[in-house]
Amino acid sequence: MLEPTLNSELPVIPGKRYFTIGEVSELCLVKPHVLRYWEQEFPQLTPVKRRGNRRYYQRGDVQIIRSIRELLYEHGFTIGGARQKLEQGDIKEKTPAANTAVVKQLIGELEEVLALLKS
Repeated sequence: MLEPTLNSELPVIPGKRYFTIGEVSELCLVKPHVLRYWEQEFPQLTPVKRRGNRRYYQRGDVQIIRSIRELLYEHGFTIGGARQKLEQGDIKEKTPAANTAVVKQLIGELEEVLALLKS
């Protein structure tokens, strides 16, 4: 069975506009055939198709794939449950707010350390 790894352990998404299916596979630790299957199951996932039906994913697609991966592999959702969760928009809304809270906390702690160093 596939062992889940935390999304925080996934590679950083490079600053490119388009990614091939192979690159997305490496960035999300998901095999290409799984990505093609998820395209059929999740309407939010729509890579651009060019010559010869080659798929090109954008940054938003990669983030959606990471959200799907997290729901399925880490939280144990079924395909249908993950689809409903994504349609509700819960995943996208929680992530930036959680990051903002962590950043604010870190800033506060760093300011405290700076004040201690100055005195």
